[in-house]
Amino acid sequence: MHAPLTQPTAESSPLIKARMAGFFWLMTIITGMFGFIAGGNFIVAGDAAATAANILDHELLYRLAFLANLVATACYLAVTLFVYQLLKPVNRTVAAFVVLFSLMGCATGLVSGLLFLAPLNFLSGATYLSTFTLPQLQALALSFFTLSLRLNDIGMVFFGLHVISIGYLIRKSTFLPRILGTLLFVTGACYLASTFSNFLALPFRAYLLPFVALGGLLGEGSLTGWFLVKGVNVERWKESAAAAAK
Repeated sequence: MHAPLTQPTAESSPLIKARMAGFFWLMTIITGMFGFIAGGNFIVAGDAAATAANILDHELLYRLAFLANLVATACYLAVTLFVYQLLKPVNRTVAAFVVLFSLMGCATGLVSGLLFLAPLNFLSGATYLSTFTLPQLQALALSFFTLSLRLNDIGMVFFGLHVISIGYLIRKSTFLPRILGTLLFVTGACYLASTFSNFLALPFRAYLLPFVALGGLLGEGSLTGWFLVKGVNVERWKESAAAAAK
């Protein structure tokens, strides 16, 4: 009597994982974009006083940008778990690297977030900071803000490797369209090109930002939409899982 009920549940398991991966990836994209856009509007290059004024005049928005990035990191960790469970039948070793790259990127992002909060401490007007002059505190705030951005670039290297690894597994899989893997290759290449251009201070690095955003939406956005709408081919996923278990 119970067999007809347990079989559909077992078959729906990879679909549930795909839906959950899609949901948390969508939340990552939404909160991450808000954090990136809101957080990037405070800095005035080379002007510590103007940057400090922007932060203090819009402190709530500044804190919301931090919280958005924190939520995005938590959601991405959930994405990592569900994606690993979906793709480990393809190649468990590469899937482990997917997790490793994601964890490195998320850990780097958390430290970047801590540095992002530091300017609020320097500009708080606390009495123990009275040994510093106002220009010194403003310079420290800008320095920590800039370090946060550079650390974020380091995190993007790991996220670039993360999505490229996922793209490889998708192209090797039989239960997801290969075109999604190709789009993730493009996404990873955009992330890596942008971050290394920042590291090398290349003059055209600012012009790469639109391509990074477009590449991210093209690759990660397409996979997110596919997970939410289509999921995975359950029968082929089961075949891959059974072959991997032998």
